[in-house]
Amino acid sequence: MTPITRIIHRRANPAQAAQYERLVRQMLATCSQSPGYLFSTVIPPRVDGEEFHIVQCFTTQAALDVWRNSKEAAIWHERLRQVSDHDPEYRVFNTTDLWFSATGLEGQKQPARWRMAIITWMGIFPLASLAVAFLFPLLTALPFILRMMLLTALIVLAMHWIVMPRLLRWLANWLKP
Repeated sequence: MTPITRIIHRRANPAQAAQYERLVRQMLATCSQSPGYLFSTVIPPRVDGEEFHIVQCFTTQAALDVWRNSKEAAIWHERLRQVSDHDPEYRVFNTTDLWFSATGLEGQKQPARWRMAIITWMGIFPLASLAVAFLFPLLTALPFILRMMLLTALIVLAMHWIVMPRLLRWLANWLKP
């Protein structure tokens, strides 16, 4: 079962940003009742006139599709259309592709940047140490740049598919803002 994260970008009509945000938060409250819902949040624009970003996480693509095709979602999207100057833009990600996605986290905030940095270091340090200690000597026949390319590629692959998903799962409580 692969969690899915959908990010929606949409700009509110001028002078209706507060109403737009209120409606989005109400829609997400309704969305939270949908089967397979994990998490959602609203990221308001930094300055007036920029887009809102809405993040929704579901247990599977099928769970997202249930919400997306629901009567409730259609009603909310029509309400939001009244206070928005363009159609929403959607991006869907396999949640494991987003290291610091909202998987397993509750609340309205992402983890503190310093906590994300520590977890990233906790994954990279042992991988890089093992690679330099054991693999680097085996590759001495190769030019330095080629050795580094191979080692860093292995480290990135291991971080992405093996180490980081586990660290995030094991340290989810510590990451909560």
